[in-house]
Amino acid sequence: MTATPSDAYADRRHDPGPAPQASGGSGGGSGNHGDQGRNRHRRPRRRAWRTGAVIAAGVALIAAAGTGYLAVTRHSVTTAKDRGAAAPHAGVPARAEGPPPGAATPAVSPPGSLPAIAGLGPRTRAEIPAASRQVLVASGAAKDSSDTVVTLWTRAANGRWLPGAAWPAHNALHGWTATHHSNDLHSPIGVFTLSDAGGFEPDPGTKLPYHHDSRFRAGGVGFDGEALDEAFDYVIAIDYNRVPGNSPLDGSQPLGASRGGGIWVHVDHGGPTHGCVSISAAHMVELLHTLLPADHPVIVMGDRGSLSA
Repeated sequence: MTATPSDAYADRRHDPGPAPQASGGSGGGSGNHGDQGRNRHRRPRRRAWRTGAVIAAGVALIAAAGTGYLAVTRHSVTTAKDRGAAAPHAGVPARAEGPPPGAATPAVSPPGSLPAIAGLGPRTRAEIPAASRQVLVASGAAKDSSDTVVTLWTRAANGRWLPGAAWPAHNALHGWTATHHSNDLHSPIGVFTLSDAGGFEPDPGTKLPYHHDSRFRAGGVGFDGEALDEAFDYVIAIDYNRVPGNSPLDGSQPLGASRGGGIWVHVDHGGPTHGCVSISAAHMVELLHTLLPADHPVIVMGDRGSLSA
């Protein structure tokens, strides 16, 4: 049975694609120029000290050392009072700062990481599977809005979450609902797995199972009169009322036909959808390159108010 997608769209805008990532590096050099001419033009030692002065200075040094008030180092003479601590014993090197030998190195959190995904409340976070290390968040502007922001979050080894870039997107014409039904022009609210991809265009290099098929073709125009021809060039099936592991075109609907189906992430065409989430073609390709089945990717989708619960 062939699925009838909730919407049919295209993106005829010329998308320049994501900005190239800046490359950087570090470098440096070292040299020792202080030794140049070390032995040249050496001045003769001066012997202007008088014997009495030497004897007096020696007596003063012995007295100070006997009280423990003087520390003599290779480069300088300082008092314990000046240093704020007792002088080290002769022959014992000063201990370097830092953890003791053999101590465990504390875990370093990746820059910009957060202990939890921003914008998600405790109830929504509890619905994310424990094994998921990639979470695509589609956060709608309002319950009745078709404007959305999509961000891919990745969980680091220490459990903290790293946000990716925020991508502009669209959802259904009438916004969001927690009880989606066929043709209600709302996108379903919830947490859904992302198992299968496909499209009219050949596989761009995704790790997800990719179903290349000429039937991924939309026609007509969208709600704002925009052409829909290229909307299904790339799609990722959202596992709402479908059987994971099948092509996005598969029409099996375990919850029944009245609950709707064919909810995808697909190429944006510049206007509202019938129920799907849409992002630019360039971001679709980037997402397909990034999602990994081993990281159990899911999508968390809904309006901001609902997701914050």
